[in-house]
Amino acid sequence: MARGARSGDGAAGRRAGTPPDRICAGCGRTIAWRRALAADWDHVRWCSDACRRRGVRPVDRDLEAAIAGLLDARARGATICPSEAARVVAPDGWRELMEPARRAARRLVAAGELEIVQGGRVVDPSTAKGPIRLRRPAR
Repeated sequence: MARGARSGDGAAGRRAGTPPDRICAGCGRTIAWRRALAADWDHVRWCSDACRRRGVRPVDRDLEAAIAGLLDARARGATICPSEAARVVAPDGWRELMEPARRAARRLVAAGELEIVQGGRVVDPSTAKGPIRLRRPAR
């Protein structure tokens, strides 16, 4: 990888001839190509053993649907917090669903259905830290 490039930079930091990055099916983070994965690159779906074991559960699909429903009920360009989706799915146990809600948001970003923003600016979902907001992409 080029000096100073991050794995979430996409083509900008990639050497010529390396395959494109992948998105983890579980958490939605970027999986950068590495020589160690070269033999199985066509079959790589998960960024880690933890994501592979966890997989995508029904509650994860419920969170995706809650995010979509909340955004559909709002004005174009409006944002929501992932905690709002977690509260829809589990009103009493929403705090335990905060990281799953962020994973659901990253999967929706990978599908092109969502943008993650901080301070009104779109951020890379693989590297975003701290409070985030979710919105539909401008078309």
